Amino acid sequence: MANTLLSIQVIPRTPDGGDSIPYVDEAIKVIQDSGVKYEVHALETTMEGELPELLRIVERMHEALVKAGSPSIISQVKIAHHPQGISMDKLTEKYRP
Repeated sequence: MANTLLSIQVIPRTPDGGDSIPYVDEAIKVIQDSGVKYEVHALETTMEGELPELLRIVERMHEALVKAGSPSIISQVKIAHHPQGISMDKLTEKYRP
């Protein structure tokens, strides 16, 4: 069982002040390619895994955004770390139909 939930919202600056959604899509692609369990929500994406692995994914997200042309990125990150284990499903099961 995973020991960490990490939610991230990336706020990339765009070179021309244009739409940031294509950059956000690039960041989410990094998560998709990582193989970790994740859920995309309206304002953030939550990943489930081991803390070092999730932090490396955050680093790769930033690298991908810079490579895509973003001159700077702000990320808001929330981490729930439970050494005995934690899961998105268990944490939210009472809210699911």
